[in-house]
Amino acid sequence: MIYRNAILPDVESIHRLVYDYAQDGLMLARSRNQLYETIRDMIVAEEDGHIVGVGGLHVVWDAIAEIRTLAVAKSATRKHIGSEIVLRLIADGRKLGIETFFTLTYQPEFFSSLGFREVTKDKLPQKIWKECIDCPKFPNCDEIAMILMNKK
Repeated sequence: MIYRNAILPDVESIHRLVYDYAQDGLMLARSRNQLYETIRDMIVAEEDGHIVGVGGLHVVWDAIAEIRTLAVAKSATRKHIGSEIVLRLIADGRKLGIETFFTLTYQPEFFSSLGFREVTKDKLPQKIWKECIDCPKFPNCDEIAMILMNKK
């Protein structure tokens, strides 16, 4: 398994991964436009020349970042690819000085296993909600907010 920064030719593969889960209601859809705009935020897992996992680290504000766009191909689940992607994103964030990582998810058990804890959405800074206005679920978000504080 190769883990690397995403590049522009990966967008179609990433879009297919995300689309499959979005169709099942397991994550929010991301348009190709959103993927192109955030390609520098993402890392991918590649196996035999195919993208089998993706995740993004989006810096929101001073020392806070979101883990997002996390998807693993259904054929590649249970191989710890998602965990490895999240751990790599956290390591990258720590190098930048990120102290708090958060995610909005439908998979709280997965993130709990990595040390995240569930919080009410009002515990997150208002700055994170700027993109929510464009979400089809706004203002009735049913995702679960979770945070991980940097260990000092």
